[in-house]
Amino acid sequence: MATRTDAPTRREQILKEAARLFAERGFHGVGVDEIGAAVGISGPGLYRHFAGKDAMLAELLVGISGQLLTGAKRRLAEADGGSADAVLDSLIEGHIDFALDDRPLITLHDRELDRLRDSDRKLVRQLQRQYVELWVEVLREVYPGIAEPAARSAVHSVFGLLNSTPHLGRPGSLPGRGATAELLHRMARGAFAAAGAE
Repeated sequence: MATRTDAPTRREQILKEAARLFAERGFHGVGVDEIGAAVGISGPGLYRHFAGKDAMLAELLVGISGQLLTGAKRRLAEADGGSADAVLDSLIEGHIDFALDDRPLITLHDRELDRLRDSDRKLVRQLQRQYVELWVEVLREVYPGIAEPAARSAVHSVFGLLNSTPHLGRPGSLPGRGATAELLHRMARGAFAAAGAE
């Protein structure tokens, strides 16, 4: 979502506003009419794009998990023989872009994942596991002495750190995107170095 440069489609506009509203007021606190009003169409008009709110929520949470995995695979392919350190930096940068640009989706995932149908929730978890394992592999190349369980714990811990952005205050209260991204990157690398030092 954060890397698109062309104009968003109507469907993408609906999803963006739905994510914002769901994150602000909770899934059950938002009606279809409000989502429609946020994008300039009638509530019933949303049904031309989605079967309902449940379908929006599923597309948001499955979609972002898939995008993170696809983006990480792309970064690995682009590295093509580059140093493991550079690959790790690239993965961190990609996740920071998500954490800063798609903050409502982090809140949504934390609060509403259990509302998904079992099949959608399992798909989210499956995509997330693949994403984690990709990071674990790269991390163990950078720090060969780190055991796999410790590497996995370190990756989850860094995700927790990076995904804390919704709790950093209002968007205008952060020091600026560039400075925040740099700080998060240094903190992520510091956490991995500490894990690798064992």
